[in-house]
Amino acid sequence: MKEKLPVSKQIAYSLGQFGWSLLSGIIGSYLIFYYIPTKESGISIFIPQVVFLGFVTIIGAITMLGRLFDAITDPWIATLSDRSKSKKGRRISFMRNASIPFALTTVLVFWSPVNGESGLNVVFLTVMLLLFYLFLTMYVTPFFALLSELGHTPEERLNLSTYISVTWFLGAAVASQAPLLWNLFMSMGYSTVTSMRIALTILSAIALIFLLIPVFAIDEKRYCESVPSELKMLDSMKATFRNREFRMFVFSDLVYWIAITIFQSSLLYYITILLRLPDTMFGILFMGLGVGSFLFYVPINIIAKKIGKKKLLIIAFIFFLFVYVYGAFLGKLPLDTTIQAYLLVLLAAIPMAIFGILPNVVVADIAEYDARKTGIRREGMFFGTRTFMSKIGQMFSMLILSGLLLSKGNVSDEMSIRMTAVTAAVFCLVGLLFLLLYNEKKILEGITDENVA
Repeated sequence: MKEKLPVSKQIAYSLGQFGWSLLSGIIGSYLIFYYIPTKESGISIFIPQVVFLGFVTIIGAITMLGRLFDAITDPWIATLSDRSKSKKGRRISFMRNASIPFALTTVLVFWSPVNGESGLNVVFLTVMLLLFYLFLTMYVTPFFALLSELGHTPEERLNLSTYISVTWFLGAAVASQAPLLWNLFMSMGYSTVTSMRIALTILSAIALIFLLIPVFAIDEKRYCESVPSELKMLDSMKATFRNREFRMFVFSDLVYWIAITIFQSSLLYYITILLRLPDTMFGILFMGLGVGSFLFYVPINIIAKKIGKKKLLIIAFIFFLFVYVYGAFLGKLPLDTTIQAYLLVLLAAIPMAIFGILPNVVVADIAEYDARKTGIRREGMFFGTRTFMSKIGQMFSMLILSGLLLSKGNVSDEMSIRMTAVTAAVFCLVGLLFLLLYNEKKILEGITDENVA
């Protein structure tokens, strides 16, 4: 048994999550908004705003390709990490090599070479987005595999997941302040596009610092059971999907990501079009969501240990259903629009907190169960497969979202925007049905039974 990870190292590990959450928050929150700009935004058009086959847009196709590439590289990177014999450890070496290009490509995604609508911008964006997703995978998949290896018991893994949930929200919350930052530069006389680029560059530089903290602070060899796997990628993936409980959970997770990505990527449209509020309200609401979720982190940690993670995730799905249905009626309710916005945050805080903590712990528990049963430690592949499926979900969500937003040929069309919330609700219901099929009792009994192997 390796050394127990001290609290200081747990915090150092969690700060890496702040870094990659900030970078992914930038892409997730502003990519569609930047490349399908509303008239009110003041953003130039850099790529053609055309629709193919009635629903496929250029930005939708690019993001779908990016997510597909991202998904494919997940099991590849997971296998390389599982099989790695680096002196620095199986995970840390990948995180170190990915950090700088990860931050750099985040900036370049918004740095179109031609100042106007151009096919060259389409090519440049495609290349930069593919590289962004590659380096995202190189950092995130090994990072999550460390969760299972640094936490030696279900309780330790739950605590680590709670810490990284906090830093995930902090990173996403900082990303949500980008409109405040770029409005500051606009007040200095810079154009909207230039202001956005400066703001996102500053945030990416901050993220890089946090990406490197666990790389230099954690001695993987000291704290992790690090036994390289000899399985090849396809064999490892097949072995992973043979675990029935993992299949049920990961399909639920896939559909969850379709729903949440559609909804989150539409938030700026809900705020600026449905509620007629300034874009700076996005940052205020996201900060409110983060603070609201923090209030529930400790109770969720305690309750999960008492009643199990599955029951809490079911509750979270039900909450999200209410949130999405409510989102479809924003701007139509007999309430002040600002109150409607804050009510959205209030409703979303609890399920966001639950999903922020528990899914990673569930996957870590399943990976531990599988390791005890088979004698082969493949934590990287379990987390890599989970992120593979989640990114497939996000890929389809971007295709669906861009098609919905431009379905009437006008990104400011209210009905198209409302349909994004309705669509998210439908997928949320499907995710709940898959979760009901997951047998948590079998997994927990397996990892507490010393004779399971």
